[in-house]
Amino acid sequence: MAVSSVDLRRFPGIRRLAADYAYDFPRVAPFFAGDPRDRAAWDAAVSRAQAHSRRRADLVGILRAQQHRRAAPAAAIDAARQLADPRAVAIVTGQQAGLFGGPLFTLFKAVTALKLAERVARDHEVPATAVFWIDAEDHDWDEVRSCTVLDETLGPRTVSLPRAGARSTVPVGSVRLDRSIEESLAELEQALPATEFRAGLVDALRAAYSPGTSMSDAFARWLEHVLGPRGLVVYDSSDPAAKPLVSQVFGRELSAPGTAAALALGAGADLEARGYHAQVRPDRSSVSLFRLGEDGGRHAIRVDDGAFVVGEAPVSGDALRREASEHPQRFSPNVLLRPLVQDAIFPTVCYVPGPNELGYLAQLRGVYEQFEIPMPLMFPRCSATLVDSAAARFLAKHGLPLEALQAQDEAALNTLLEREIPPDVDASFAAAGGALDREMTRLIETMPGVDPTLEGAARSTLKRMQHDLETLHGKVLHAVKRRHETLRRQFLRTQALVFPDGHAQERAIGFVSFLNLHGPALVDRIASDLPLDPGQHFLITI
Repeated sequence: MAVSSVDLRRFPGIRRLAADYAYDFPRVAPFFAGDPRDRAAWDAAVSRAQAHSRRRADLVGILRAQQHRRAAPAAAIDAARQLADPRAVAIVTGQQAGLFGGPLFTLFKAVTALKLAERVARDHEVPATAVFWIDAEDHDWDEVRSCTVLDETLGPRTVSLPRAGARSTVPVGSVRLDRSIEESLAELEQALPATEFRAGLVDALRAAYSPGTSMSDAFARWLEHVLGPRGLVVYDSSDPAAKPLVSQVFGRELSAPGTAAALALGAGADLEARGYHAQVRPDRSSVSLFRLGEDGGRHAIRVDDGAFVVGEAPVSGDALRREASEHPQRFSPNVLLRPLVQDAIFPTVCYVPGPNELGYLAQLRGVYEQFEIPMPLMFPRCSATLVDSAAARFLAKHGLPLEALQAQDEAALNTLLEREIPPDVDASFAAAGGALDREMTRLIETMPGVDPTLEGAARSTLKRMQHDLETLHGKVLHAVKRRHETLRRQFLRTQALVFPDGHAQERAIGFVSFLNLHGPALVDRIASDLPLDPGQHFLITI
């Protein structure tokens, strides 16, 4: 496997906050707990995580029960068990329970967490566990019900579960797969190119994604199959047994409703004043919790004229706080409180976000302080594009920047083709154009002395001649295209692989697509060779 890189700031879609986080951290330092490039920041983060009181024995018991239910690999069980050690810390990352494991960046997140855990254990001589937090209480079914893969022609093929798989307020993790998952698996098998790995891959997916299994459980089983042997601990955040560990967090939010939202809004305004963006804009009347109803749905909590309202029903504040204390399993954090719940449960020394997550995490430092929970460091996930040797040779031969392939047109191809025009032809066109402009301009300047009405005719003649010359140039270019059809095919193939439909590969294509092409060894090679450098986007040739 060969690895090269480009400056992350050149990669499409990277916003200024993520760029400055990687290259000019002092500019964003007020919003975070420390610079992940600074050894002293890691020392401090380890100390904070170890000092904060947590119910470690209860946590390990919850993890053990989840892992037992899913028959997790031994390495994952051992990694979870070490969190009982008061010195142990966690490197946490997370994602929603995407179909068949979700996009490629899900794999990169998990691998980044595993590599950081190895580094922390080595450099700080403490037990360190990589944890994947499944955001199983999110209710955006449309965001997780599909998986896109590359077919035999490198065309993107999307496999989806039915839209009716869940009501709009039902947490994704509680959705039970029905017989439609068998149809989706059959469709996936048909879409994937025939390789020596396809049969085994689809069999493993069938074992995880079976009728009657919850969406979060299927996702967890699949992640454990792929990365559990490397020690990844997968955690289902919807587990009711874990809610008592954070009942105090819920109670604190209900005792000062709107405080978290106000602090996040203030941080967002500060970010915007510094030229960044505010990722979230919560309503000041909102409470950063949902109540889980008997109907299975998540219902927003807000304050209206000083009174609590759950959904559309008024509720006594005392009753709501008492319920959060006695039945915390009936509550779920929203986007603002989820990271705090995570870091109250786990001894998190570092969280691994994507570039968009980094935006809303920048709004939470004051919220962490308000709840007296130590904010972890943030180490952005590895970012990469996977290519085969043919695509790598094409990019290297023509010196084509990776980002030039994003636009879904042939502008970059035309640039390459223009290079193929013989230099004397190109020079002749340039000379002809210059001579035409020069001589016709001189002729136009003489027209007023002959007949002023002829100046307009002369200018029209110039425009027609320029147009005819451009048309001739286009015909030459078209002839070059015919002569270099191989170049065109190579360009379009590489473009389809790197930016399918104009989207970054790591965000658009499920990692099952690459496991099908390269087999289980792909994970080992990525884990071994992908560098930990948040300032670079890597091009990995396999």
